[in-house]
Amino acid sequence: MMTYTFRELTPRTWPDLERLFRGPGGNSWCWCMYYRREQSAAKERAAYRVKKGDFPEHNRRRNEGLVREGRSHGVLVYERSVPIGWCAYGRADEFPAIDRGRFYRKLPPPPTGIWRIACFVVAAKHRRQGVATAALHAALASIRAQGGGSVEAYPVVAPQHGANTVWFGTVPMFEREGFRKVSRLGASVLMRKRVRALRKLGAR
Repeated sequence: MMTYTFRELTPRTWPDLERLFRGPGGNSWCWCMYYRREQSAAKERAAYRVKKGDFPEHNRRRNEGLVREGRSHGVLVYERSVPIGWCAYGRADEFPAIDRGRFYRKLPPPPTGIWRIACFVVAAKHRRQGVATAALHAALASIRAQGGGSVEAYPVVAPQHGANTVWFGTVPMFEREGFRKVSRLGASVLMRKRVRALRKLGAR
């Protein structure tokens, strides 16, 4: 694995997310809003009176607004100063669409204070080089530094559509990090792990 650096998503690093998402293999149509919506895409288009062709730009503006409000989080991966990867993570309320999922809502309620790892993006030229795994490590380290807790993810069990389904990570990638399968969610699987809080120096 190459040596990468990491930065949290903030208003200051938002331009780096835009640079990654607009590049080859990016995510310039969803802008990482799929799970962040309080309602379906169709209802949101109607509520905001957005034409279908303008929806990617609407998603970009909405996510940037959430970032400025401190309600959209994630980790950016850099090779030197170039953003090449992304992992979206956050508390449950940052990804309300997950709770509306027809499989998820049939399950027992998640642990209190659950963290969620929603998706990954890796620049096309940097795939198969451990970037997503590095992003996952960084996200878990950030969660640990923020007090830890239960973390869940939703990888596709048997990806059939290339990079589109790998956006959610892969089962082996999460298993290597100690995640365990909890339940099937259609084509995906719910996986969880308990992350311990980072112990401060001098603490006993």
